[in-house]
Amino acid sequence: MVDEGHDVVRAAELGLSRAKDETLLQVAQELERIFVTRDRDFGNLVFVKSLGSGVLYLRLLPSTQEAVHAELARVLALYSADKLQSAFAVIESDRHRFRKLPQ
Repeated sequence: MVDEGHDVVRAAELGLSRAKDETLLQVAQELERIFVTRDRDFGNLVFVKSLGSGVLYLRLLPSTQEAVHAELARVLALYSADKLQSAFAVIESDRHRFRKLPQ
């Protein structure tokens, strides 16, 4: 599926709708994908367990789907794929924070 010009694959499309969070991060890393989530638990998995590569954590309120998609589109336009692939990014409506992933 292509969305806003980006190649998007949902977990359900890969048969992973009920997969554990660790599995989702591992598959995203194997497929060289940037993982997008609204679940704050992924920060722990990335930094404590060193799982995954390139995570965008959407921490947005109000959480209308349109507002979330608009901010995500803005982030994807502002930052290179290389920067996004090598960081855990917290995306908020008024700022974006990046933390380099462990090697």
